[in-house]
Amino acid sequence: MGAGMKFTRPSLMSEAAVNVGWKSTPMTRRTLLSISSLAPFAAATQKAPVQLILHADDYGVSHSSNEAISEMLGAGTISSASIMFPCAWAAEAAAFARANPKLDVGVHLTLTSEWKGMRWAPVAPADKVKGMLDPHGYMYPDVRSVAMNATPEEITIEMRAQIEKAKKMGVRFTHLDTHMGTVYARPDFFEAYWRLGAEYNVPVMLMRPSAIAEGQGTPQMVKYLMSREEGFQKEGRFRLDSLITGPARAGSTLEERRDSYFEAILKLKPGIHQLILHPAKLDNELRAMTGSAVARDRDYRIFHDPKMKAWWAEKGIQLTGWQDVAPKG
Repeated sequence: MGAGMKFTRPSLMSEAAVNVGWKSTPMTRRTLLSISSLAPFAAATQKAPVQLILHADDYGVSHSSNEAISEMLGAGTISSASIMFPCAWAAEAAAFARANPKLDVGVHLTLTSEWKGMRWAPVAPADKVKGMLDPHGYMYPDVRSVAMNATPEEITIEMRAQIEKAKKMGVRFTHLDTHMGTVYARPDFFEAYWRLGAEYNVPVMLMRPSAIAEGQGTPQMVKYLMSREEGFQKEGRFRLDSLITGPARAGSTLEERRDSYFEAILKLKPGIHQLILHPAKLDNELRAMTGSAVARDRDYRIFHDPKMKAWWAEKGIQLTGWQDVAPKG
């Protein structure tokens, strides 16, 4: 699919959203705030709906990811995605988003570079973010190294550089979120992230307090976020009711992975939730790049299946996007 191809954004549950005539192509991590257990699923007959942001991370990390995510955005089989602007294929993803400005695309703020053969450096000038650089000039591969070496000032400079790059590339971004949850490594990193959301007048990915949230993350961060709850409420900015990431590590077959996703979705209470996927089309480059290549391919095949339209309707789940639940003012 060409990066500049335009789509008329279909209704997420419309016929056009699933019968778009694409060829079916066989194909093939996040620890923060995963859900391992939730209260029983609320029946579709209840007045309050279950709304789900079906979101694709890592847009722009590879051509195979771009192919899958662009197809899914255009077809309405996902409702949101976010671009990694330090990555080599960000320009292709940005071109698609620019050509289709009604689609829900955010900035996937990237402060780590975790793979061995595929690395990226900060967008900001290296002399401005020295604490973010490994000995080879790339971002550190792990969150701990970033937390131990970078300052909140450097993190702010780099996140702002990525957001400004999105603007310069013509992306009408709808939200900010975080690669590998790095902004939750330290309270001052989080505050930088939270302030940037306010500065650019877009929501940032954050959960409301719950037993799930309290059971995840470092004790320091859980305590800190709870101490900020009164302030969050006064500000009135949008927060998710839950963030589903656990199923991304489950299942040795496509069927087991699908069942794990479905089990987690069917436990959701009425509210606004987000499920994070990493869809891509399996090819040799993806295999060389990441050990999760097959799992990424399965995300694409599970959720780009035309049968999903009927499944969402049957279960009473409404797909929605960031721009729908928290539009820019």
